Amino acid sequence: MGHLARVLAAAAPVSGNKFVRTLRARRGILDRYRHWSTTGRDPARPLLWIHAPSVGEGLQARPIIRLIRAERPDVQLAYTHFSPSAESFARGLDADFTDYLPFDTAVDVRTALDAIRPSALVFAKLDLWPILVEEAALRGVRLGMISATMTARSGRGGVIGRALLGTAYARLDAVGAVDEADARRLERLGVRREAIRVTGDTRYDQVWERARGADLDAPLLAALASDRPTLVAGSTWPADERVLLPAFERARAESHRLRLVIAPHEPVAAHVGAIIEWARNAGVPCARLGEPAAGRADVIVVDRVGVLGDLYALGTFAYVGGGFHRAGLHSVIEPAAFAVPVTFGPRTGGSRDASRLLERGGGVMIRSTPELADRLAEWLHDPVALARAGAAARAVVSDGL
Repeated sequence: MGHLARVLAAAAPVSGNKFVRTLRARRGILDRYRHWSTTGRDPARPLLWIHAPSVGEGLQARPIIRLIRAERPDVQLAYTHFSPSAESFARGLDADFTDYLPFDTAVDVRTALDAIRPSALVFAKLDLWPILVEEAALRGVRLGMISATMTARSGRGGVIGRALLGTAYARLDAVGAVDEADARRLERLGVRREAIRVTGDTRYDQVWERARGADLDAPLLAALASDRPTLVAGSTWPADERVLLPAFERARAESHRLRLVIAPHEPVAAHVGAIIEWARNAGVPCARLGEPAAGRADVIVVDRVGVLGDLYALGTFAYVGGGFHRAGLHSVIEPAAFAVPVTFGPRTGGSRDASRLLERGGGVMIRSTPELADRLAEWLHDPVALARAGAAARAVVSDGL
């Protein structure tokens, strides 16, 4: 498969298609690795290579990168990813070298290892590449995995998955599993029990750090500062908005001071425009984030990415999207870290985070517009219940650090 991918990469045209971009990005990749080997690699220093396929895994890796920088300034850091969606994220990390992961062929892997010369290679979450693992192990590179988790339904746990990947997982020297259930499933996959420790999920550290570091005096947040009750709706899809927007209207009839900050998961012009059109038709004052009128608007539409994690600081309560969409639920622990109670739709995909919030009273699953409107109204009229739910949400994150 790796050799076929190399052929396709050579012929891949310029395209917005994610798969084509994944192929095209690997043109000249080995030359980039070789160039950094001669211009950036210090052979006198150890190097930690962290691989995180996409942004989600990258968020798990980021606290580790910060920790390494603080405790081991002698170590160089290389960071690779697989998905084009992680390209801009990778550039924002404090790493000495960032790029795409080469295809998992012997030639590409050996070239990359010759260039980077890692002391250790660590994978985030679950994905690893068997040829890369084999070649690294042959060179004495220590192998690890952080925030390791595998669902009970994962195909990797089947006969074919274990046959293809079991040997690679058995070569891991140290694995930090999210919880004991993950540890047992990873062991069945091939990881040696003595290599596993239950260390939790570094996503919790990531969102905790962001919440603690939020600057309410920063221009983005200061422009929206208000004592008005605020519903922050993050990563929404149109299916979420069909429930959310009329629920907001109903709750707003109970409290005219209520406002909505809404960040679509894909803030393309058509999606943002549809929300603005809804507000206009509903007679609700609306503005885009960054416009002068945003601070006075009842609906603020976020038309950019990368700011949602800070905007949750404005929330009195939150709605996290995906629970009415086939993509599944997005991150519910981001608002929880700000002590903001979280609402979400029923399609959680077995989310461990959502389950914890439900168990502790920091989150509420809603199935309809009336349910969401009633929950918002209840919190608006009962500040004690609101504070209790917010504290429970925050405790879920703090306990998971």
